[in-house]
This record gives sequence, C-alpha cells and structure tokens, in this order.
Amino acid sequence: MQKTGPVRRALTAAAALALAVGVTGKASALVLKAADTHADGYPTVEAVEYMGRLLSEWTNGRITIQMFPGRQLGEEKDTIEQTILGAIDLNRVNLAPLNGVVPETAVPALPFIFRSIDHMRRVMDGEIGQEILAAFEEHGMIGLAYYDSGARSFYNTKRPIRTPEDMKGLKIRVQNSDLFVSMVEALGANATPMEFGQVYEALKTGVIDGAENNWPSYESTRHFEVAKYYSLDQHSMSPEVLIMSKKTWDGLSEADRALIRKAAALSVPYMRELWDRRVEESKKIVLAAGNEIIEDIDKQPFIDAMKPVYEKFAATPELKSLVERIQAFE
Repeated sequence: MQKTGPVRRALTAAAALALAVGVTGKASALVLKAADTHADGYPTVEAVEYMGRLLSEWTNGRITIQMFPGRQLGEEKDTIEQTILGAIDLNRVNLAPLNGVVPETAVPALPFIFRSIDHMRRVMDGEIGQEILAAFEEHGMIGLAYYDSGARSFYNTKRPIRTPEDMKGLKIRVQNSDLFVSMVEALGANATPMEFGQVYEALKTGVIDGAENNWPSYESTRHFEVAKYYSLDQHSMSPEVLIMSKKTWDGLSEADRALIRKAAALSVPYMRELWDRRVEESKKIVLAAGNEIIEDIDKQPFIDAMKPVYEKFAATPELKSLVERIQAFE
C-alpha cells in the first residue's frame, strides 16, 4: 500500500538522516582542507591546527581540519585563487597578495601605518578590523581572523641600511604586491617580485641583494645565513589573515558557521603567544650567528618617502577614511 502524508514524510526524513549519519552513528564528517605557505611548526600553522582540535572536540570528530603547510598547495597567489574556487577551504595568507582582490586590505598593509605591534592588534581586533574582514565576502571569501606577521624589516647581503639613501640601487625581493613594489621603489631600491620559496637561492647567488620580512621568517628560511645585515626599520606591521572559501561557507549550517568563527577567534591569542615566543627564539639564533642588527635608524625619512604610496593605494574617500581612523586610534 502506498504511504502518503505524514508517514511518507517521516520515512523520507529518516532515510535522509541515515544517509547523513552513515555506519559510524554520527553525522557525516566534514574535513576542511587548510593551506599555509609557512612550514610545519610555524605559529600560524600551529594556530590553524589548534582550531582544528577545538572543532573536533566540540563536534565529537565530525568537523576536522587537514593542514597542508610549507607551500604544498602552492604559493599564496595560487592558494587564494583555489580558495575562491572552493578547492581550498581554509587559507592563511598575508594581506599583501590580497590587495588587488579586496581593496580594503591595502590599508593595514600600508608602510608605517601602525605605531607598534600593540597598536596593530588593538586596531585589527576592533571595529576597523571587523569591517575589513566583512569586505572579503563579496569577493568569494569569508574573513575569519587576523594572525600576527610581526614587524617586517629589510635585510641584505651588501651593507647596513640606516637611511633611504642606503637602499639606492639594491635589488630587493618583495611579495607579489603592487603596494610593496611601490614602497621599495619610493625608497630608491629596485623591487623584484619573487615567490617566497625562491628567495634563499636568489640571495645566495646574487640574483637579488636583499628582501624584507619579520624575525621568524628571516631565521626559519635560513635567509640570515646569506643576508647578514638586518635593519630594523619596521616598515610594515601588516597582519596575516585566515580566510575561508565562501563556497564552503555557503554549504554549512548556521550552527557550524558559529563554531568555526568561535574556533578561529580562540586561535588568535593562541597564535600570538606562540608568535611572541618564536620571535625571541629567532632573535637569539640570529644574534648567535653574528649577524649585524641595525637599530639606530631614523624612521622619519622613510615615512616621508611613503607619501606617494599612500596617495596611490588609499586613493578613494573610503580608504582615506580608514587610514585616518587607524592613525587616530589610541
């Protein structure tokens, strides 16, 4: 006899639940594929893995994260494209390669916009940071959280850098970012966009004279072995960002979205604790190697040279307003 009405609906719902639950007796597993160009053990990688442990614990193993560190899924430009397409679910990237995709990300990436790491953290943890995260959605990504990228400074194989004049003629590797190219050129050096994984050999063979990055990256990549001069101009304190594919996000329940946002938020202080510890460890390793660390730098000439960079990359009223709000933030 044909079953109709409530009986048929109940059987249909039961069949759907059985398919979802499967033989294990729990809802079908969700494995989120995560990418990071940094190596296994790096604070950003550890933070995303911590996020995965939280999600697994909260869902009894239903939601987990599979981490692919060390550029296994490509350089950041490639992984951003894969994230938008939905091939990668979670992705930790620097803001610089996102500047051409999400215009708002150019503002916290501007040179010398933050006065200190504490200033950066308070700005990005607050309303301004949330506004920038919200801007990702219309570009196929969901902004989840910010991770520290420390203070980026110049290092090179030739000489100490204390003034912009010292940068004249140096070939400096930069990220694939028009903003970073403009910054280096404004200081009189020759900007050379290059993938992160190629920098060591390029420094060693003289293809480039220098690069710029934070303490842990300078140390963990072994760049300090070939570029002995590290000048602490701290031109960028731009954070890194954890993003999620909107295609993946749209397929989640509201409850799972809330769990992912909560886990991402809790991974931030975890990452920062690891980061601060890692910075000190990296400093010790570099200092023990006998590298010359240049700290007696007058930053004002560097800051003055950035005027055309700000005019170019914060050209709209909206972006100018963001700049002013960050600079005025106490």
